[in-house]
Amino acid sequence: MLELVEKSLDDDKARDVAVIRLAGKTDIADFLVVASGTSQRQIGAITEHLRERLKKSGLERVSVEGLPQCDWVLIDAGDVIVHLFRPEIRAFYNLERMWSGPRPEPGSPPDGGPGVNGGMPGEMTA
Repeated sequence: MLELVEKSLDDDKARDVAVIRLAGKTDIADFLVVASGTSQRQIGAITEHLRERLKKSGLERVSVEGLPQCDWVLIDAGDVIVHLFRPEIRAFYNLERMWSGPRPEPGSPPDGGPGVNGGMPGEMTA
């Protein structure tokens, strides 16, 4: 499935394609693919072509979100989740950074910080 997604994105000239292995980070999928399109029109075309190719490969359920605006489109292909962005939207959300680190230990605070109620060092908490 991942190879089909990568080939489709390459054929449609998607930019800055990043593949993130999700094993050990989440159970929602095996891979997260992030790519950019140069315009809303290109993102729409990439999405439609990928959806057609996934269905032709035998994948019955392909879920697509965000197609009307084409600023950020999510394509859920089961084991592979694809995010297509306009470049400025991609830079703002920066999904690659969020998913590139190791999976946090259960019960640990976000970013390894002192915790929700712990505050920052030197900061008073209620």
